Amino acid sequence: MITKMTKYTFLLLSSDTEAFLRDIQDLGVLDITRSRKPVDAASGKLYREAETLRKEIDVIERCDFSRDEQHHNLCAKLAAAEEAYAEKQHWGDVDPDKVKALRDAGCRLNYHTVPVKKFNPAWDQQYAIVEIDRDEKDVRFIRVDRASEGSNNFQVPRTHVAVESLGELATQISALKESVKRREEAMVVRKEEELPLIRQVYAAKAQELQRYLAQSSSTLVADDYISVLTGFAPTEEDARLQAALDQQSIYYVAEPAKAEDNPPILLKNNWFARNFETLTGMYGMPVYDEFDPTPVLAPFFLLFWSFCMGDAGYGLLLIALGLLLWKKEDFDLLGLKKHWRLVTTLGVGTFFVGILLGTFFGINLKEVSWIPEGLRNIMLVGKIELGGASYDLAMVAAIAIGVFHICLAMVIKAVGITKRAGFKEAISTWGWVILVVGGIIVAGLALTSVLDETATKIAVIAVGVLSFLGIFIFNKPGRNPLLNVGAGLWDSYQMATGILGDVLSYIRLYALGLAGGMLGAAFNDLGKMVLGDNPTWQWPFFLLIVLLGHGLNFAMSCLGAFVHPLRLTFVEYFKNSGYEGKGTQYDPLTNEIKE
Repeated sequence: MITKMTKYTFLLLSSDTEAFLRDIQDLGVLDITRSRKPVDAASGKLYREAETLRKEIDVIERCDFSRDEQHHNLCAKLAAAEEAYAEKQHWGDVDPDKVKALRDAGCRLNYHTVPVKKFNPAWDQQYAIVEIDRDEKDVRFIRVDRASEGSNNFQVPRTHVAVESLGELATQISALKESVKRREEAMVVRKEEELPLIRQVYAAKAQELQRYLAQSSSTLVADDYISVLTGFAPTEEDARLQAALDQQSIYYVAEPAKAEDNPPILLKNNWFARNFETLTGMYGMPVYDEFDPTPVLAPFFLLFWSFCMGDAGYGLLLIALGLLLWKKEDFDLLGLKKHWRLVTTLGVGTFFVGILLGTFFGINLKEVSWIPEGLRNIMLVGKIELGGASYDLAMVAAIAIGVFHICLAMVIKAVGITKRAGFKEAISTWGWVILVVGGIIVAGLALTSVLDETATKIAVIAVGVLSFLGIFIFNKPGRNPLLNVGAGLWDSYQMATGILGDVLSYIRLYALGLAGGMLGAAFNDLGKMVLGDNPTWQWPFFLLIVLLGHGLNFAMSCLGAFVHPLRLTFVEYFKNSGYEGKGTQYDPLTNEIKE
């Protein structure tokens, strides 16, 4: 299954880009592509306008009042008024008439605050001091002196005390709180009413900048660059990623990815199919609106591999190898350690198919007396009569598997074209599906006597008519009928020659399994010849021949079982299923070190 992706678009100055990418790297979910354009006068102006709108959107969207300059100024004034009020409470209100009378007499009031430990009681004898307030920490007092004398001889700095009364300060605080509240309410209203419009303006400005950067061929040397970043992340990661982006005050455009965006592909399959995703990647990832071939590739590749190995004993060796790769940290054969699950899975399949083919380290299980009769009866060993000739059961099974595999590919191709381009574009493909798949089904039902002669005739006519109309008449609706007939004839030639060759390619499953089994049996016979009838000193040579022989046969079987199933998948199956594999693999920016 192809994971749904979300497309993210960013516009940043290059000076901000690297820091942004480092933060994104920590998240490890965003697959980034980037381009850089020099900043000229036009792009710089567009960028500044877009950046101003982006910051405004960020402030309004998050209701981050600390980023609003007017709100910030009001809050600063409110804090200063509250601080002045708190300080004024210690001093209390002073009669303004008396203060004026002292000033007229040439006297001045000096407000001082000193820690309790630093207050000198002797000051009462030297200066005109009146203690106003005292607490555990500080002493507050007023010193009266002549304005003409100055205050150089008194080293305690003066404390600023608001000239306004407590009542006036309280009125100021109340008014400022009301102003702050109105400003916050206005920002909430802007978020509800104006934000969509501002976003539209920003999007238009950003698109204008993108168009300018795309069309500009300027080669002027610039001090800075605009980075256009496009990223894709799995939709399931949207909440975590967008929360992190919001923390960075990065304005971004997030939208569901579409096929035309060519998003990177992240496959998401069950535990079994996940082991075979590496093989899909070897051919090429699907595009975004294509089917993920892995769920079909997985069981068939396992079946093909097992047929080509064809020996239950070799299956046990593969299981042991897979478990060894898993358990031994310092053991990595041919870089297979990270694929130990795949190796083990292939071993399990080889063991059971090897039992079905009746071979265990070159020994014919059909001839072993201790094998249960029920198991012996289901083995694909022996001949089957078809059309007056006899064929090996294993060969017939290989061809049957090939026919089913190709039919499945044709159905998947028809469904895929219908899904991506519509039914009209898939009429010809559905015609061939009806002809080939429908014909095989009808033939099978007739041979097994499920359909009587009359029903068989009706089914054959129906299949013939429907497939003829799809292949020759309506293969391209709206086109000249003669051209449709000509195209149908050409398709018929290609299908007739292609499908037959594709089906015969599956005989290699039988041939490789047969060759491996015969070679294993040959090494067993060589060992028996060396061993003789009364073995004594011959045992070491017997073991050497058997171990080396089966080791060589095992290695050759593994090579053949890897290459030929890949060919059947990449050529026969992918060709008939219409799979192209032109997608790009999801490769997020991350801190993880990749091997």
